[in-house]
Parts: sequence; C-alpha cells; structure tokens
Amino acid sequence: MYTLITKMANHKSSLKRIRQTATRKARNHYYAKTARNAVRDLRATTDKAAAAAMLPKVSSMLDKLAKRNIIHDNKAANLKSKLARYINKLA
Repeated sequence: MYTLITKMANHKSSLKRIRQTATRKARNHYYAKTARNAVRDLRATTDKAAAAAMLPKVSSMLDKLAKRNIIHDNKAANLKSKLARYINKLA
C-alpha cells in the first residue's frame, strides 16, 4: 500500500480522502500492471491461433483501463491496433 510522504492534514475528511486516494492508486496500479503484462505476453506469443485467442481479453482490459481514465483512450487504441497488426503478421 502506498503511503503519503508529505505533511498530513488533521481534518477527518482530508484524512479519509488520503486513505481513499492511496487505495485507488494501489488498485489502479495493479490493473495497469496486469494489462501491461498481458500485452507483453501477447507480443511474446508466436502462435497465431493462441495470439488471436488472447487478443479479445487484452483488448477488453485496455478498454476498461481507458474507460476508468487509468490510461488515455488513444493509448488504448494505439496498443490494440499494434497488437492486431502483430497478430496479422504472424504466419
């Protein structure tokens, strides 16, 4: 879990906000890292059938990250496009 390094306020609402922010940051980091690992695994796959089967799951993960503003919409679109081109190039 992430901790805050700077000075902390003493208001109940700000202490709660700090806790909420740390929780969200940890959760967003987990989902983003999981998606990056999935993209890396897909790029490492050399079998076209296996890669084609993985593509919808990875695309869904990227779309969810973009919908929750964890990554930008265009970044998700660019990654999906590159992965699709990679799969089409496989023999």
